[in-house]
Amino acid sequence: MTDTGGIGVFLGLDVGKGEHHATAVTPAGKKAFDKRMPNTEPKLREVFTKLQARHGTVLVVVDQPASIGALPIAVARDTGCRVAYLPGLTMRRIADLYPGEAKTDARDAFIIADAARTMPHTLRDLAPDDETVAELQMLVGFDDDLAQESTRITNRLRGLLTQIHPSLERVLGPRLDHPAGRAALERFGSPAQISKAGRRQLLLLLQPKAPRMALRLVDDIFAALDEQTVTVPGTDAATLIIPSLASSLSAVHDQRRLLATRIEELLEAHPLAKVLTSLPGIGVRTAARILIDVGDASGFPTAGHLAAYSGLAPATRSSGSSIRGEHPSQRGNKQLKRAFYLSAFASLREPASRTYYKRKRAEGKHHVAAITCLARRRIDVLYAMLRDRTLYQAQPLPPA
Repeated sequence: MTDTGGIGVFLGLDVGKGEHHATAVTPAGKKAFDKRMPNTEPKLREVFTKLQARHGTVLVVVDQPASIGALPIAVARDTGCRVAYLPGLTMRRIADLYPGEAKTDARDAFIIADAARTMPHTLRDLAPDDETVAELQMLVGFDDDLAQESTRITNRLRGLLTQIHPSLERVLGPRLDHPAGRAALERFGSPAQISKAGRRQLLLLLQPKAPRMALRLVDDIFAALDEQTVTVPGTDAATLIIPSLASSLSAVHDQRRLLATRIEELLEAHPLAKVLTSLPGIGVRTAARILIDVGDASGFPTAGHLAAYSGLAPATRSSGSSIRGEHPSQRGNKQLKRAFYLSAFASLREPASRTYYKRKRAEGKHHVAAITCLARRRIDVLYAMLRDRTLYQAQPLPPA
């Protein structure tokens, strides 16, 4: 929540790619500025400077702090303005309180400014991003895109293999994340080509990529080939597509590997990296996501606020006698929620997390609900670690 004390004018920006609409509102509710302006530093700096000269402290509020909203925020900070962020979903709900149903940039800019004036609790602080976090945000965003592309290509490959040779898909499909599984399809794109190459040539191809499992994998592949003698229509077309898809999948994995190296280098240079990674289940990518979205947790008054922001705080629903109880929240930061969930799942190797998970299962909760409860509990621990800048210390388990 942003402290709006001492603000001379509230400037709402409905940001756009080429230009923004800016509306400034005084503490008394009077419009002091209402114009469109190009997304260029000279014009932004000119408007911010004039408003400061006339009204004093300026609070610049945007509805998108990243991508197209990055330049206005950077210029506002450089000119001495304060900055804040009004989440898009919050802004849309506030818009229902204002008369009219039109959806225009001018109306949105005024709503952003007036919400900052009258409902400061809806704003979120935008702490100055250091170069490390800014670079992490760009790299992690690209890595998320590559992960989605990897999933898409993998599903496409498995679908084609299932269509032309289900037995071969059962062997190679689960191994597409391994270089050996992709190499077999990249070099030999069809069951017929693998059979023609023979065991020896396939083993020579796979041995450098999977020294320990190459022989077993070759045996499994040829055992699968023996299970089907007919050729399914469309096999010739799939033979042309499969090597290309396997090559694309290898390229995506190579890119992700390079990104992971750079992300790890940046993370090691950040003072909070050791604090985050000391918590069991938090690796490089998860720590980077937490740094980007949570930072040092100073923007959240309590661990409960952080849990609500990540969508892990249960929502209570009660209406008469038909709807009662708590349900999983459908809101929050989806990427952060996924990071906390996956880290909780990975932490099951730790005795304390495993014990808590088993206790929730014994209470009747299914697997997903138990992991969600564990993730929520770990947020309390993580919040305290970030607040006190302390490493994780495992608590001894009580005697059975």
